[in-house]
Amino acid sequence: MTALTASPAWQNLTRLATKIKTQHMRDWFALDSQRAENFTQAACGIELDFSKNLINDEVMQALQALATECHVSEKSQAMFAGGIINHTEKRAVLHTALRNFSGKPVLVDGKDVMPEVLACQQKIQDFVASVHSGERKGYTGKPLKQIIAIGIGGSFLGPKIMSEALKPYWFEGVKVHYVANVDGCHIQDILATVDHQETLVVMSSKSFTTQETLQNTLTAKAWFLEAGGSQQDIAKHFIAVSSNIKAATEFGMAKDNIFPLWDWVGGRYSLWSAIGLPIALTIGYDNYRELLQGAFEMDEHFQNAPIEQNLPMILALLGVWYVNFFDAQSHVLLPYYHYLRGFPAYVQQLDMESNGKRISGTHTQIDYATGPIIWGSEGTNGQHSFHQLIHQGTVLVPADFMLPLKVPNQDDIHHAMLASNCFGQTQALMQGKTFEECKADLTSKGLDDVTLESLATHKTMPGNKPSNTLLFNQVDPKTLGALVALYEHKVFVQGAIWGVNSFDQWGVELGKELGNQVLDKLVN
Repeated sequence: MTALTASPAWQNLTRLATKIKTQHMRDWFALDSQRAENFTQAACGIELDFSKNLINDEVMQALQALATECHVSEKSQAMFAGGIINHTEKRAVLHTALRNFSGKPVLVDGKDVMPEVLACQQKIQDFVASVHSGERKGYTGKPLKQIIAIGIGGSFLGPKIMSEALKPYWFEGVKVHYVANVDGCHIQDILATVDHQETLVVMSSKSFTTQETLQNTLTAKAWFLEAGGSQQDIAKHFIAVSSNIKAATEFGMAKDNIFPLWDWVGGRYSLWSAIGLPIALTIGYDNYRELLQGAFEMDEHFQNAPIEQNLPMILALLGVWYVNFFDAQSHVLLPYYHYLRGFPAYVQQLDMESNGKRISGTHTQIDYATGPIIWGSEGTNGQHSFHQLIHQGTVLVPADFMLPLKVPNQDDIHHAMLASNCFGQTQALMQGKTFEECKADLTSKGLDDVTLESLATHKTMPGNKPSNTLLFNQVDPKTLGALVALYEHKVFVQGAIWGVNSFDQWGVELGKELGNQVLDKLVN
């Protein structure tokens, strides 16, 4: 038994879980007409209804006590202050500094990093303006209208998924294509659709040596040269987001067209840095700044709101409740908005790469579950496939439903159907359908008693399946920024409770090392 599982708060939660497992949410709602109101909090344009969870006031207070015992608040203060909380790599964790609009300094090793951050933001703004205005041109004098953004992991997922989510805000006249997979089919398909004279390649790799990203960039370079461009022309058509200025300039990129990255920004948190340049090129700098603003406002909420009103804290504590006290092995995200369909994949990397760990900060193996499997799909598609398992399967799968109240360019009928399905699913998961209710529905079907009993058994749904509902007025840049930061801080809180380092990824690094060794044998 570790210090965490032996702690008073943990032991109390174990006792409460045993008690809660004998109760049903439908009874709680029947007895308390104010339950939904009492278990709803809002901040930064996001309303979180967590009333359809296996909780009561006593459970929430016990979960909050666990957060206090684990010093979550103190750990978050250390992160925002630039403390070396990534202890295995001896790094600060300061993606929050990239969206810091407070005017306050952020110190790393006694140095304020904000002047560099603001200079980078200005550089992004100027670059985007030069592309969107047509001032920046290719080597034949044509404006740059086709952008190929090459990266992988956080350098790909963040920009791609945020750009997809903000499609109503796309800048007309510029098309951004995203490439990650080293499978040559992907890059070749895109290159076949663009004119090299009006194409700009944005290569995102902190080291400039990431295997997949470098190979795709080399393929794009060969295509450019074969199409008529010269080595000298590379500088007008290829730029980099990288710390390796030497490698980028040797490739042919102009030093002025290399955007910085810092060691204190992890890949899965990097969309707020110059890695987000393709987002700004897609939606314009003003909208990109709104994305950052929304995240900043969630940062402020996370730091200042009391635990019982704190959205990241609430989501995180509910997640710990199910993973550690109900043996839930996965968590499903269900955005009921087509343009937000990639969000589960984004959170999948954010969560599983951060908290998929088995060693604590004290360098000992832990004896409790940590990061769950994150998965999901857009509504209503999932209702016709995997929702079946959530409703009637033998495993507990907590769910987050997400719904914008307004959707641009959508008629009322479509959105009403979407919203009704979203709310209907959360209701069905909560209340289920009893054997008696199923039997009553079948009595008018003319079935014999044996068939009626059998079919009612199969149609019975136990309910008591937990879910959160996140509502927002619309998915605009600011709200999306707040939503991403909400899940970032949720992951942080859970890592702080579990005592793992949420900011390294040695499993990913091992795969890279072995892949490079195999590659050397295949090509040599």
